[in-house]
Amino acid sequence: MTATAPTDVQPDPAGTGRLDSVELAGFGYRQELHRSMGRYASFAAGFSFISVLTTVFQFFAFGFSFGGAAFFWTWPVVLVGQLLVAACFGELAARYPLSGAIYQWSTRLGTPVFGWFAGWIMVIGQMVVVAAAALALQVVLPAIWSGFQLVGSDPSPASASGAANAALLAVVLLVLTTAVNLLDNRVMSAVNRIGVTAEIIGAVLIVVLLFTHADRGPGVTLHTGGQGGAIGALLVGSFTAAYVLIGFDSAGELSEETRAPRRTAPRTILLALASAGVLGGLLLLGGLLAAPSLTDGRLGTEGLSYVLTSTLGDGVGRALLADVVVAIAVATLAIQTSGSRMLFSMARDGVLPASGPLSKVSPRTGMPTGPALVVGAAAAALCLLNLASPEAFLAIGTTCIAMLYLAYVMVTGPMLLRRLRGTYTPPAPGLDETGKPLFSLGRWGVPVNILAVLYGAAMTINLAWPRGPVYDPAGGHWYFQWFTVLFLAATIGAGALWLAVRARRGSKLPTLAR
Repeated sequence: MTATAPTDVQPDPAGTGRLDSVELAGFGYRQELHRSMGRYASFAAGFSFISVLTTVFQFFAFGFSFGGAAFFWTWPVVLVGQLLVAACFGELAARYPLSGAIYQWSTRLGTPVFGWFAGWIMVIGQMVVVAAAALALQVVLPAIWSGFQLVGSDPSPASASGAANAALLAVVLLVLTTAVNLLDNRVMSAVNRIGVTAEIIGAVLIVVLLFTHADRGPGVTLHTGGQGGAIGALLVGSFTAAYVLIGFDSAGELSEETRAPRRTAPRTILLALASAGVLGGLLLLGGLLAAPSLTDGRLGTEGLSYVLTSTLGDGVGRALLADVVVAIAVATLAIQTSGSRMLFSMARDGVLPASGPLSKVSPRTGMPTGPALVVGAAAAALCLLNLASPEAFLAIGTTCIAMLYLAYVMVTGPMLLRRLRGTYTPPAPGLDETGKPLFSLGRWGVPVNILAVLYGAAMTINLAWPRGPVYDPAGGHWYFQWFTVLFLAATIGAGALWLAVRARRGSKLPTLAR
């Protein structure tokens, strides 16, 4: 498909979105998804993917066990790095308001093959993120009521019974989120908005309660106390922040369902990340200050669930954990939605196996049903790896973030090359749908882009590095130690094989408008 991208749009002061489908046609696409999302829904898409309650509760224990209380300081470092990436994405969202954002942006900034691999890595990574989010139920549900431990008696995700129970709970959740993803997108958006509102209220309440029950001062964050040397411990401890602060690009993924996306998406991308970053950092600090003990070992195994129920009492603690359950469910829904839009975007360009059924959108619901089913089924299959070994829980979590970080670099990298060559056209000369200047980094574009690439590349290597004590603490499972590298290699290998088959059939990848 070759299309001529619009360089500007006529102002639409009322923000009705009536020109959005016309602009989309300028990229060569028909308006098939229902465009019904406003600014808050767009913000909710990014915030719910990040889902601070889901991810902080899921990875707090891991970060503390390796970095000690000092792992808190990895949070602002990762947040600043991701804000640099988000700023670059904001420019691209204003220029290319399209579903399948990472694929669309990378293809237009680079080459069709390079962009295809970025989209392929991203969509596989999103499937893994869906699985990782669903598995987070195990961190919370058994702490609310022991009856949720359906398999065995040990609820720890690192135990055999905890890992098996996590897989069971995750599959049940995925069935529910897939069902919602088959309904009208207004229903999906409403569930998302309600869930995000509940999550924000719950997170603020948890932060207030933790700080008012603090047993120690913030000086405790200057002590590592984790495993290994200080630098190595903090590099591993940064996995918590790295895992939490991803998915802000979801606001861009849903551009074709958002009214006035060139105005809305850039701002909601940055707002979702910034607000989640502040809330998440306060949750980490509050948990460290209010924990009954930093040395009894429970904070490194049970995490924030232990802090809430021990410090605030079973009643209040469990009520707040119920809000975390809502956040986990909504996060799983949002990530699955984002992944299905990526599949849909690539399929309508005819660049995936079974592109025909994957590119179909229900005229009644405005939802791509095939991609939702595929993402849900793939995530459920990945969750079942937990039945094989408890180490799969961590392997799945770190693999998904490494893949998303790599996909992000495959956008910011070619973007930087174009800037340096003078062939990148920022959206600043144009106007958004309300007649205001589009989001642009202006003269800060090059330094911000350089730092975003350096940060993204360094963090990708850090996440994928095959550390035995991290990925295979019990020993004897070399495939878990190398799981991220092997999974990424398999993903690239499968993609290369598919492209080779297409080439032999004489089918070329489409050249998209720049």
